Amino acid sequence: MQLISIHLIYFSKNLAKTRERIRQRERPLVSTTTIAAGKQERNMMKVAPTSPLPTRHVRILFHRTCLEHSIITTNSPKSLNYKRGTHFTRRSRTIAQAHTHSKIQTKMAENKAIEEAQSKFRSEFLQVLRSRRPAQVPLTVEFAKPVVNPLHQNSPPSIEEIKIMESCPRTDIENLEDLLEEENLYLNIEEGEQGRLPLLILKLKESDKQRKRPAVVFLHSTNKYKEVLRPLLKAYASRGYIAISVDSRYHGERATSATTYRDVWDLIRLADYLTQREDIDPSRIGITGISLGGMHAWFAAVADTRYAVVAPLIGIQGFQWAIGNDKWQARVDSIKPLFEAARDDLGKGAIDKEVVEKVWDRIAPGLASQFDSPYSVPTIAPRPLLIVNGAEDPRCPVAGLEIPRAQASQAYGQFDCLDNFKIITEPGVGHQLTRLQVKESSYWFDRFLNP
Repeated sequence: MQLISIHLIYFSKNLAKTRERIRQRERPLVSTTTIAAGKQERNMMKVAPTSPLPTRHVRILFHRTCLEHSIITTNSPKSLNYKRGTHFTRRSRTIAQAHTHSKIQTKMAENKAIEEAQSKFRSEFLQVLRSRRPAQVPLTVEFAKPVVNPLHQNSPPSIEEIKIMESCPRTDIENLEDLLEEENLYLNIEEGEQGRLPLLILKLKESDKQRKRPAVVFLHSTNKYKEVLRPLLKAYASRGYIAISVDSRYHGERATSATTYRDVWDLIRLADYLTQREDIDPSRIGITGISLGGMHAWFAAVADTRYAVVAPLIGIQGFQWAIGNDKWQARVDSIKPLFEAARDDLGKGAIDKEVVEKVWDRIAPGLASQFDSPYSVPTIAPRPLLIVNGAEDPRCPVAGLEIPRAQASQAYGQFDCLDNFKIITEPGVGHQLTRLQVKESSYWFDRFLNP
């Protein structure tokens, strides 16, 4: 305690002396003629309070006292730490930026590799398509008349089916029928009787002919025809879309037999036509379909990236999975005459897995192998893809979608767009169109094509 008191007394004396020296040192210089006057003025003035010492002087003073350690640890390191922190912050920022740049470069390289793999897959698929089509002809357009009595290959749509399609969201327009503009066309895409593609187009009459609108292509199910989809076309047209439906090969105006991949080629040529129209935005073309139409929409999107948004309904399945897990019977029953003919050609007494594989390969080479859903569905990424199936659908078993779902999720995750991929399995629903499917696909197109 005595030592501390001595130090404090010594400190106080030194502080007073130091202040006096600093005050004298900082006093402005004056000439000798004004010294006397200055002394008189100082005698008359009150003494002003002393200004606080600059930090550097306080540190000089404390250097001679026992408080030197305190002042250094409280003030000096603060400044030094700031400089050192700034140095480390800059260095850390540089390292972080370099790391981020490296990650971006790696991501870009990975995405490029995926895109190259997709392009190779698409090229192989197109090669198969070209190998199965007759001589190419220039794409031409013919005007057609509306179909008054469309061909029903089994039975006309039920009242419930029509009501389901009429449940599609639409803009409330009083005189919608008067405002709709209908086009009936033929696209000449190749030689032969099946080389003419019938189109039905509905859209709102527009005063602004220069405005480009989004478009959606609708594909019907087995044994149906383009006119059956009119309620969906009207609903979409009311919301500002140009809505298109076509007759698949051997259906509607083209009805005679059955095949698959050639319909995909039709849809590629359809994209050629739609992207040339002045009223369609070529970057906003979607495609959807029901059952057989859903499968066609799936493969069309795989083959042609101009279909920007995709929503197949009850159309995607795992063909090889169904064969391997003995779940092919329901799909075979839906087009049984085709499999019965193949059974007879192979000299079989019954339809078995070998017959099924032969039929799939004849209709669509690679359908149950390299072009099956686990390999083809991921190639649609990063374009928005909605898959809607019934949870109890025997033709498109949900279990057969697990591998395609996982592979597609990985592809969309690689592109950082998981929100662009969605699968809905509707509980308690088999192979049938429902109001939920109609609404969900409608919202999907609105979200990505017409926000």
